[in-house]
Amino acid sequence: MIPVPSGGKVWLALGHTDMRKGMRSLALQVQEALKKDVHAGDLYVFRGRSGSLCKILWHDGLGMSLFAKRLERGRFVWPAAKDGTVAISASAMACLLEGIDWRNPQETWRPTQVG
Repeated sequence: MIPVPSGGKVWLALGHTDMRKGMRSLALQVQEALKKDVHAGDLYVFRGRSGSLCKILWHDGLGMSLFAKRLERGRFVWPAAKDGTVAISASAMACLLEGIDWRNPQETWRPTQVG
């Protein structure tokens, strides 16, 4: 689990991102295309065209980190918009990284054991 700092936000970069980009190129995209401060402590999540790979860029105040996750099956659920950003909660990001539809997570009912 990636720690989301208190007061920090999780931003989804809408559209498709070239997954060959590294830390510096993604940080430049955050600053120029998304008009955000990459050093503010927020997390920026990018998804590739195929939908099975995402990268997360985060600056913790000391240095920049780049996380990547590839799903073996399925695709990451992503908004349909072509550009801009969407802010999501840390719990929504946890669902997203597990391949769960973070927009409408379903609670499963489990019977309690009476003993």
